[in-house]
Amino acid sequence: MRVIAGSARRVQLKTVEGLETRPTTDRIKETLFNMIHPILYDTNFLDLFSGSGAIGIEALSRGARKASFVENNKIAVSCIKSNLDATKLMEKAEIYNNDILSGLRMMESKKESFDIIFMDPPYNQDYEKEILDYLNNSILIHVDTTIIVEASINTEFNYIEDSNFEIQKIKNYKTNKHVFIRRKTGKEI
Repeated sequence: MRVIAGSARRVQLKTVEGLETRPTTDRIKETLFNMIHPILYDTNFLDLFSGSGAIGIEALSRGARKASFVENNKIAVSCIKSNLDATKLMEKAEIYNNDILSGLRMMESKKESFDIIFMDPPYNQDYEKEILDYLNNSILIHVDTTIIVEASINTEFNYIEDSNFEIQKIKNYKTNKHVFIRRKTGKEI
């Protein structure tokens, strides 16, 4: 796995061994970043369930102003730090070694908001629903925040209709998908 484009292009990234993390493949990562390219520059980017940090690091390499990483696994956090050092992007990063909701609460106490939030939770466990419920009335998002959920191809998002969010776009791959979500009053991507 490597950084695909930007200031850290071609830098090899470490990954976390084992089955607890599922790194996003380079091909899917490239497709994702081609889709968000127009809105990425100078953003405050949040990478939830960060794993190796590859998505947030790619965002920084391609021009995001700052990236925050939330990851509960201590080994994964060490991997994120190592990858940030290798890419020379540590000064633009903030790492929270917490469960996701605790990390979100800590960021709220700092009055932060994010332009893009990416989450890649364990598949088929409804974590994305729990996080979206939390974000529904959170100061972490603003009217133009784009939330991207990487999920199993079979994951349903019917509950979005009963929230302040709407699905803007879905990009299906072979076994998974990216779901782009915004506040109902936001602009289309």
